[in-house]
Amino acid sequence: MKILYISPRYDGGIGGHAKRVAEKLSEQGHDVKLMNIPHIPIKKLKNPSFVIFGKIKALIDNETYDAVHAWNIPSAFIMKNIKSNKKILSVHGIYSEQVELLHSQTTGKLAKVSEEKAFSYATKLTTDSKIVQKYYKERYHVNFIHLPAPLDTKKFENIDKVEKKSNQIVYVGRNSFEKGIDILQNIESKLNGKVVYCTNYPWSKTMKILKSSKLLIVPSRMESLPQVIKEAFFLKIPVIATNVGGIPEIIQNEKTGILIPSENEPEMINAINNLIQNDNLIEMITRNAFDFINKFYSWDQLLTKYIELYEK
Repeated sequence: MKILYISPRYDGGIGGHAKRVAEKLSEQGHDVKLMNIPHIPIKKLKNPSFVIFGKIKALIDNETYDAVHAWNIPSAFIMKNIKSNKKILSVHGIYSEQVELLHSQTTGKLAKVSEEKAFSYATKLTTDSKIVQKYYKERYHVNFIHLPAPLDTKKFENIDKVEKKSNQIVYVGRNSFEKGIDILQNIESKLNGKVVYCTNYPWSKTMKILKSSKLLIVPSRMESLPQVIKEAFFLKIPVIATNVGGIPEIIQNEKTGILIPSENEPEMINAINNLIQNDNLIEMITRNAFDFINKFYSWDQLLTKYIELYEK
């Protein structure tokens, strides 16, 4: 099949997932093209410029595809102009709530209008999180396919051996308000360990740092289902994460990780300092997490569902 992917970027978050899916489908013989679109790197102009330049590029392209796949809400407005009878929109996280958190209530209301329009341009809707699926069903009466984002475990074969650092705490993610990085920075001096921030490193370097760490902290205010948690599960690095978004779908407290309330500094301090010195608990939850991720989030388990998304 000839498939077009549309995303503002193809590294990190949903864009990184799009690239991984494209690679896997290409291995299966599908012709997957990534549409690269420039944008103005200013917060208020980023999405509008992406959509405008994308629409122009779509008109110039003028190709017909077996399927076109938009990998966030703004991408759907470009997808509208692509020639294809099968149009798929994937949403990881609740777009309008994220916009409201980062900008304002007024902007959030406009984002809700955009969400509804974007949904109407798609013949299929997917999300990686059951809580997002439930939210959009209740609010907009639209049906999302729950399609988890798999972990490509083969890529870890290229990650070199590392020296473990007994007091290293790692944060992996954007330097953005919804990720709660500021909360972690506020409590650093009260932690019995050193925090390393991976906000803009290549994937291989980030994984080496993660692999060498004592634990991963995910202090988010808002999330869908972070890929880095799955990566930590596979590397047997214990995870402490806030109880938001789809995170509780994969973290069972004190079974596959540690859940804490969002924006609660004392709870975060206690959870980190307690876990960093509890090797028995670490051994138990990392073993459970490793088994869980291999059982439910491998490509062996999920590849068929992705192929069916395009072929059926």
